[in-house]
Amino acid sequence: MPKVAVVTDSNSGINAAEAAKLGIFCVSMPVLIDAQTYFEGVDIGMDAFYESLLSGKQVTTAMPSPEEVTRAWDAALGSGCDELVYIPMSSGLSSSCASAIALSEDYGGRVQVVDNHRISVPQRLSVLDAMRLAESGLSAAEIKARLEQEAYNASIYIAVDTLEYLKRGGRVTAAGAAIATVLGIRPILTIQGERLDACDKVRGMKHAQQRMIEHIRQDVEGRFSSVPREQLKLAAAGTFLDEKQAQVWVDMIRAAFPGEEVIYNPLSLSIGCHTGPNAAGIAVIKLCD
Repeated sequence: MPKVAVVTDSNSGINAAEAAKLGIFCVSMPVLIDAQTYFEGVDIGMDAFYESLLSGKQVTTAMPSPEEVTRAWDAALGSGCDELVYIPMSSGLSSSCASAIALSEDYGGRVQVVDNHRISVPQRLSVLDAMRLAESGLSAAEIKARLEQEAYNASIYIAVDTLEYLKRGGRVTAAGAAIATVLGIRPILTIQGERLDACDKVRGMKHAQQRMIEHIRQDVEGRFSSVPREQLKLAAAGTFLDEKQAQVWVDMIRAAFPGEEVIYNPLSLSIGCHTGPNAAGIAVIKLCD
């Protein structure tokens, strides 16, 4: 029975320190601030990242270099593992997955790159599923197949507190952002595997949060109605600068779904670059059975 290592990137919300505690390996995503490179969870955290955004610095995210990816793979294989599964962010959101697939061809089948179209909390839960499947004795190729089978069985909704960063990224026009700001309109974005798309708009952040809960309820009662509730996980996420705001959001979701466990994870910096600070997110994810 092969020993399988699990490798992911920090878009999962798992940083290098937590990865070490979990017994997995993590590729830290690069962040460019005024052309200087930092690595998520290594030499830049949320506070410094959003401080840079708010101060008007030029902030962008990038895909990891081939050297950074293969360094993590080599460390995993050098730790006594026979093979590994690598779970990067969705191929629909970055070319880093396609790049990793090309790199894996030099590893003679020992590296299986999983394209399960997830980011943030859904990606994190895929990592935890991979760990469980590896412990149960599945090979890297079998784990890849199981995760990709569940690829689209997750929904994320995100409401932004300001349109400034969507405007900077070209996702809304300057005129559209100005009008929406005057009217107090909050767009709701969704990630359904491939892209970050607009799906709704309401006035005020509180109404946006309520509408996102409605979207998740519709997914649970419609799209996922045939899935046993114990296989569904509810999650809150955000780019909150104040931890109390994050707790208020979690409590709001728990009140809407009594008795359900709700986990919370900060949104990755790759998403936060587009949403800006104080965005709120919610997700429902089907776990591997």
